Amino acid sequence: MKEAEMAVPHLFRCPITLDLFKDPVTLCTGQTYDRSSIEKWLAAGNLTCPVTMQPLHDPTMVPNHTLRHLIERWLQIGHHLDPEYLARIDSFDALKRSLERQDPAALEAKLQALESILVLSEESSSKSCLVQLGFLPLLLEQVFGRFDGDKSLSEENTKFIEQALFCVMKLLPFCELANLNVLQEESKLTAFLALFKNGTCLIKMKLCQLIEITSSSSETKELLSMLGKSRELLHEMIQFVQQNSESSDAGIKALWALSSPESNRQLLIKEGIVDGLISYVSRSERREKSLAALAMATLEKLLSVESAKEELISNPNGISTLVKKAFRVSDHEGSESAVGALMIVCYGSLLAREEAIEAGVLTQLLLLLQSQCNGRTKTMARMLLKLLRSKRIEDPNHV
Repeated sequence: MKEAEMAVPHLFRCPITLDLFKDPVTLCTGQTYDRSSIEKWLAAGNLTCPVTMQPLHDPTMVPNHTLRHLIERWLQIGHHLDPEYLARIDSFDALKRSLERQDPAALEAKLQALESILVLSEESSSKSCLVQLGFLPLLLEQVFGRFDGDKSLSEENTKFIEQALFCVMKLLPFCELANLNVLQEESKLTAFLALFKNGTCLIKMKLCQLIEITSSSSETKELLSMLGKSRELLHEMIQFVQQNSESSDAGIKALWALSSPESNRQLLIKEGIVDGLISYVSRSERREKSLAALAMATLEKLLSVESAKEELISNPNGISTLVKKAFRVSDHEGSESAVGALMIVCYGSLLAREEAIEAGVLTQLLLLLQSQCNGRTKTMARMLLKLLRSKRIEDPNHV
């Protein structure tokens, strides 16, 4: 019996009782326990994860079907019949233990573990195991739980965070997005902001991608709203977008996501998003066309707020940039949003109409009507053309 017990892989033992799992369940921290053991722990008034001692912001227990299947398969084939299989199980366990190490000397081992995870994430069966064994919440904890908000990151820590975020993005499409709600914890949110402020362009790009993903699920709606209320984050993101860098393109997608909730828009405008988007669009000739179109669509969406109109009109390049994007010879991506934005600002502002006409909007609209753009864009172009012509005639100063 002792030999049989010693042969049980560490990954198959409950961390509380050290017995073979009977009904494995995973907590929000990514740690797995036997259901009866963790229920007793919680019933005793404990509100933390027994292994990590993290507060349990969500006490939900998720059945770990993959681990149960692995144990059943191991029991069926016998304890000593498949050394390669046991080695594979032990390898996943070793990866988790490497990432969970707290000693300062463990960083090199952690980096090696991340490299292994990246390789395993390319294999469908291994990727499934990584997901079901709770590697995503573990990785999120490693990125946002171990960073204390220092203004500077060592080269080794920077590399670790970059690699860990790569792993997160590999696993995230196959996981519950509710895992990201761990970022609502004050310490995690503080770490997120500090990393965006002090991290490399690569780290900022990955964080932007995380923000974009939060807008794709109702499970992370509250998180998206919380991120959109952080003035520090919004300021840093807008600065990031204004940089002449290819990585800033990820910021456009994140700003689109953050501007989706109406409650976020006023603060975005206060932090200078209108000027940031105009700057991005005006230098987007060589950028991916769909991103310039997305930036234009974001701007049009923000113009539902009166202060955004004022910001656009007061920007020296605001109206002229919209006019330039209203008609493009090679494509019409962004034309609809540009015309829509011009319609909004010109309807209530004589100054905007005058600037648009001076910038050549009438010619642009006539060219657009003769082009192959979609019917909705042409309809809006006709409406704007009619508006500009009628208002020009009504203007008592017009000769």
